[in-house]
Amino acid sequence: MAKDPKDSRIMEYKDTISQLNMTIRSQNELIDSLRQTIASNNEAMAVLNEKVDYLTKKLFGTSSEKSKNVEGQLSLFNEAEQEASPAGEQAEEGIVREHARRAKSTHADIFKGLPARDEVIPLSEEQRYCAECGAEMEAIGKEFVRREFHFTPARGEVINIYRETAKCPVCSTAPAMAEAVRFAKAHVPEALIPHSYASASAVAWTMYQKYANSMPLYRQEQDWKQMGVILSRATLANWILYCAGNYFSPLYGYFRRELIKRQFLMADETRVQVLKEPERNSETDSFMWLFRTGEDGLPPIILYRYTQTRAGLNAADFLKGFKGYLETDCYQGYNGLPDVKRCCCWAHLRRYFVEAVPKGKELDYGNPAAQGVQYCNKLFEYERQSHEKGHSHEQRKEYRIQKEMPVLDAFWEWVSQQSPKKGTRFEKAVNYAQNHREQFMTYLEDGRCSFSNNLSENSIRPFTVGRRNWLFSDTPKGADASAMVYTMVEMAKAHNLNIYKYLKYLLEHLPETRMADSELSRLAPWNPEVIGRCSGTM
Repeated sequence: MAKDPKDSRIMEYKDTISQLNMTIRSQNELIDSLRQTIASNNEAMAVLNEKVDYLTKKLFGTSSEKSKNVEGQLSLFNEAEQEASPAGEQAEEGIVREHARRAKSTHADIFKGLPARDEVIPLSEEQRYCAECGAEMEAIGKEFVRREFHFTPARGEVINIYRETAKCPVCSTAPAMAEAVRFAKAHVPEALIPHSYASASAVAWTMYQKYANSMPLYRQEQDWKQMGVILSRATLANWILYCAGNYFSPLYGYFRRELIKRQFLMADETRVQVLKEPERNSETDSFMWLFRTGEDGLPPIILYRYTQTRAGLNAADFLKGFKGYLETDCYQGYNGLPDVKRCCCWAHLRRYFVEAVPKGKELDYGNPAAQGVQYCNKLFEYERQSHEKGHSHEQRKEYRIQKEMPVLDAFWEWVSQQSPKKGTRFEKAVNYAQNHREQFMTYLEDGRCSFSNNLSENSIRPFTVGRRNWLFSDTPKGADASAMVYTMVEMAKAHNLNIYKYLKYLLEHLPETRMADSELSRLAPWNPEVIGRCSGTM
């Protein structure tokens, strides 16, 4: 029996509607998928834009991490401080210090320690006679006009060393003593380098130019040539290698033994390229480490050390015997050192948040990364206040507990509430804080613990600056020599000595491995005699 045409059309319409519904569902699924893809691409693009901004800032922007505050800007910490501090202290902390303009240096300050002489410009022959009557003028005094700084270029000279010889006049004339004449010869200090014309002053100047002024040896070679002296860079390099290995090494060992006795140390490390390392490619990175004493109030000790790798066993080997607090960044190579408590650097943590702040959002305190910077800035402000107030170690610890602990509690609570996007620099900053929370809090245990590792970074910076000029070391022996000379240079700077004078002083006294620590201590930069001999200008 044939179907009704009307029913057939209804069935066709139903099939069409079903197919259209399937198409709509398919299109909706495609739209959802495309939306997810677009969202994912937007997130990836945001991360890439953040990296571009970060790298652009690294390449062309300022390296300063200082933050600016806008007058009238709502403080992120008002509520925490109101809850934690008495009303009287709130008023004191709320005072804004007036900007203090640094006093302009006087000529006496600029040229302090330099010899000075007066130069009187005489009258010309015509001026010596009166223009009216022709009588000879009578001198009545001198008038000050101005002060000038004159420079005399460095010069070298050759010293031919002889020694005086004498004989006994009686023995030399007595017939019975003719064959036993008594002679005396002056004692001559041994040469700095056997069979070499090198002197303490010449080698000290070469070291000073390279390691304090970052002047590579090939430039020094040209500099010597301008003075009329033909000294090859190979000769200069041999001078440094010999003197560092034979004379600085014993004193370096003494400094290390004194370093290990301290309770508060700091460390940092940076890359160095050494071309001729055994069984390694010349492009492989090696490392220069910096170990120094912290803020314990004792004379500072600063040591460089070269190693082929950045492995933590290098730090463990150098610090063997040390017991106390170690301030560093959060590099895991320092983990596991026996009898050592890690203190992580808050300057590094702040740097992570600074680098996570989007371009142009530095003063937008609604931005999470900018908020992280403000928490760190508040802690640094309290550290500065403690320093300015001249707190003792005990007072500093108490001040930190009273002032900084409420900010720390608020900071860690804030960190726990953050949900950063994956792959962003803000995520790295938050993870960096969360993963090392315990080490970031260790500094509260003792007022002698440092809040940041800035002292180490400042001490290792001369090496990184010099590396831009000389680029690499040729051999491991050369890298070891550089570590020892940089040590002596930084020790002189840390004790406000004239660097060249101290290097020359050491090369004149020739430290030896057979010297006891009591003898080596006389050459240390904190020794009063050394201070008296090596202070002032050259």
